[in-house]
Amino acid sequence: MIHSLRGAAMTITSPVRMLGGAVAAPFNAVGNAIGNAGASSETLSELKKENERLTAKVAELSEAQETAARLEKLVSLQSTYSLKSTAARIIGSTGDAWSNAVIIDKGANAGFEVGMPVCSSGGVIGQIIEVSATTSTVRLVSDEQSGISAMVQGSRAQGMLRGQADGTLRLEYVVSDAEVSAGDIIITSGIGGSFPKGLPLGTVASINRAANAVYYTIVVRPASTAENNEEVLVITSLEDDQVASDEEVAAANNSPQGGPAKQQDDATDSDGAADADAPAGA
Repeated sequence: MIHSLRGAAMTITSPVRMLGGAVAAPFNAVGNAIGNAGASSETLSELKKENERLTAKVAELSEAQETAARLEKLVSLQSTYSLKSTAARIIGSTGDAWSNAVIIDKGANAGFEVGMPVCSSGGVIGQIIEVSATTSTVRLVSDEQSGISAMVQGSRAQGMLRGQADGTLRLEYVVSDAEVSAGDIIITSGIGGSFPKGLPLGTVASINRAANAVYYTIVVRPASTAENNEEVLVITSLEDDQVASDEEVAAANNSPQGGPAKQQDDATDSDGAADADAPAGA
């Protein structure tokens, strides 16, 4: 379905350009009619109505063009990361003051299940936590109960990306001797088997290290937010090469006591759905 929109985007663009000229024509005619003392009020009224109709049509086609452009970006993400996924649309929020989640317009009938990752064209935005026949609830990465195994793209330093009460993101359990700098890209690590490795999560906004602290305090700017998106991709299954290798899992689980493997284990015991992306060995 998404692939067919490549052609749709091109189809939409042409009428918008044509209508741009068409809208100008009634304006020009109005100006000519005003300059003609013999022009009737009925003629002016008809020309104004025609201009209004064409202006509305341009707005309608422009919106369709914007939609096609957004979907084309989803296609690009799907192709770049070889994602097995299905498109869905955000139709609302949960309205719960205690959680940060949205509703999408597909559910079990489309094969969706709890734990499936959800992406926008910019990267990961959340994970499905509840499914009905025709809708699904997606917990956003900024929710306090969200936890995703992550790493710094450049240095491969491992951590856990968690939402905070104020809606911000923090990359936790990154040891203070790891190489991390502001602007570094944070991606999914693939540990735990829920999220394919390599998907964008955000960039490092700030990094601090308290005296004698074992871990950095790292604030992450999200790669994408639900507020800026209408269409999303739900990742329905993973290939073997999209999951962290045994060596990568072993390296992550060799983190200091209290690091991401152990902490995620504790979180999973208390709320499995919240931390479906727990590292292997947890």
